[in-house]
Amino acid sequence: MDYITKNIDLRVGSAEAKRREIRDYFTRTWALYEKLFETLVSDEVFYERPQPLRHPLIFYFGHTATFFINKLVLAKLMTERINPRFESLFAIGVDEMSWDDLDDTHYDWPPVQEVREYRNQVAAAVCALIDELDFSLPVDWESPMWPIMMGIEHERIHLETSSVLIRQLKLEYVQPHPLFPRCGKSGEAPENNLIPVEGGKVSLGKEKSHPLYGWDNEYGTAAQEVPSFQASRFLVSNREYLTFVEDGGYADDRWWDEEGLAWRNYHKAVMPEFWCGEPGAYRLRLMTEEIPLPMNWPAEVCYLEAKAFCNCKSASTGQHVRMPDEAEYRRLLEVSGLDVEHHEVPVAANWNLEQFASSVPVDTFAHGDFFDLVGNVWQWNETPIYAFDGFEVHPLYDDFTVPTYDNRHNLIKGGSWISTGNETALHSRYAFRRHFYQHSGFRYVVSDKPVKKEFDVYETNELVSQYCEFHYGDENFGVANFPKAIAQHALRAVGEGARGKALDIGCSVGRTAFELAHVFESVDALDFSARFVQVGVRMQEKGRIRYERTEEGELVTFRERTLEELGLSGDYSNINFLQQDATNMKPLFAGYDLVVAANLIDRLNDPARFLKDLPGRMNAGGILLIASPYTWLEEFTPRDNWLGGFKRDGEPVTTLDGLHAGLDASFELQGEPVKIPFVIRETQHKHQHTLSEVTVWKKK
Repeated sequence: MDYITKNIDLRVGSAEAKRREIRDYFTRTWALYEKLFETLVSDEVFYERPQPLRHPLIFYFGHTATFFINKLVLAKLMTERINPRFESLFAIGVDEMSWDDLDDTHYDWPPVQEVREYRNQVAAAVCALIDELDFSLPVDWESPMWPIMMGIEHERIHLETSSVLIRQLKLEYVQPHPLFPRCGKSGEAPENNLIPVEGGKVSLGKEKSHPLYGWDNEYGTAAQEVPSFQASRFLVSNREYLTFVEDGGYADDRWWDEEGLAWRNYHKAVMPEFWCGEPGAYRLRLMTEEIPLPMNWPAEVCYLEAKAFCNCKSASTGQHVRMPDEAEYRRLLEVSGLDVEHHEVPVAANWNLEQFASSVPVDTFAHGDFFDLVGNVWQWNETPIYAFDGFEVHPLYDDFTVPTYDNRHNLIKGGSWISTGNETALHSRYAFRRHFYQHSGFRYVVSDKPVKKEFDVYETNELVSQYCEFHYGDENFGVANFPKAIAQHALRAVGEGARGKALDIGCSVGRTAFELAHVFESVDALDFSARFVQVGVRMQEKGRIRYERTEEGELVTFRERTLEELGLSGDYSNINFLQQDATNMKPLFAGYDLVVAANLIDRLNDPARFLKDLPGRMNAGGILLIASPYTWLEEFTPRDNWLGGFKRDGEPVTTLDGLHAGLDASFELQGEPVKIPFVIRETQHKHQHTLSEVTVWKKK
């Protein structure tokens, strides 16, 4: 099979031709990803952990398959799961976000063969869906084919990130593979020099009508005027970076900023991660082998190392040396004729596995006056990823970009030798934590232009902002704060009972969890939405949140709320904010003395399954609080899965009847239901007033 592919134009052609094209794109992607894992010498290596902030490779082998199923279920294109356990186990934990659970003691990883068989089942199901889907062109955000493209491009991202993890394994765990040959050319590095770049106005972002698949952060607009600057002709080579190392750059605190210094000291770094050996005899670790350090290949470093190099070079030259920002990088593409979609105008570069499964010499691929403006290795930018004007979150993948809008994830541009699909598109925007390693290097520029590195982390998504106000904002019409009232009701129900672990499931942006944390030893606060979880984490870490509140039409005000002003001062390290599906929770979420599920059950796809799952997660005598306005909508819950709100055999069935049916075997209802009001503010002139019925149950 030929694994080389180009991006798909989702706007032109017939639906049937596009169906065949997408199916071929899927099968090539799927097969290539599995081929990557053939570089492991045995199945036992799947359980090795290459990097302490990442899962073992068995997770990533299963993750891309479960991603397809979880997104297709969310999109209502599949009604039945293939393996609910796998689709929970392999769902979350990819990055070092604070809500990712990376403790291996929580996991019972399945045999590799079981995961292979599962992948075969998923591939068959996805192919069948591609063959059967009723869709028309263009394929856009609303198209049923969009989640298929999302899954394919997601797997192509993991093709690259998994190759980095394999590169970080012990050498005895990997083996060469004919599909992934390395470059055999090396030699002395060319002398790097600065090339003048004429300034100009740069427009970033793209329209929703763009013909290629895109991630949410690519859409919108941002225009910047870029002053003239100078840029290095080549990427920084191993030879050029070696000079920094040999001159004591890693030992000299002057070159490292506060973040870089903390990283360097913690890791005791004295050279780039992929270098090994001793001074004078350095070697370079590739994906499956080590070779003498090729001086004319690009240096692969994290952002913090690149920044230290630039600081040192600034001091030695008397110039302001740094990496380009996002607009300057785009300007480099423009002056070199590369501001085009590369599937339309082919670009000679070391990417898309078209050349080698390694870097090549930095003077191999000329792009105008420069070399390697795209391909070979990713290029760090000075710019943290931020939202363009008009940014919207795709509802099927709300945690792709938003969690990285934290001023701690810097953009990488241009792609590497293994970058494929969307990664090679003109408008792609990927970002990593500044201490992370990818196949990433850098070029430097000289410019006095200040780079914006701090973007206000205001929550601007309308729904999330509403819930920030709902949880932490003003009271309206004399109605008490609902999340706080729920916590108080739960604590009264617990009384003098056990107060070990509490679960706030469907925690939204977290107010109830903070109220419970004063009393319970630990609180797990779980929500399906990473956007909601991120707000809770931000409040936990910073003690404050900022959000945009709609007043009227397009008029907004900016609000800040702190824990202190809400009377919630103290240590909240006992709250564990985590992303999780309430109907498919991991087994580790158990042993609770209190479970709070507020305004959740009528938003679940399968509330009966949720109720059935609860007894095994709670201690005897534990308290379960369920609050809901019982607003059953087929948008969230299929009609056959409603707990109540319908007639059966001519008789009304209430949700309370459904709760009794689901809980009476393991719980006793405590007292009569009560109704607690809440008000959700939409604008200064529009509010929703609702009554939530609260029932309290005691585990038998």
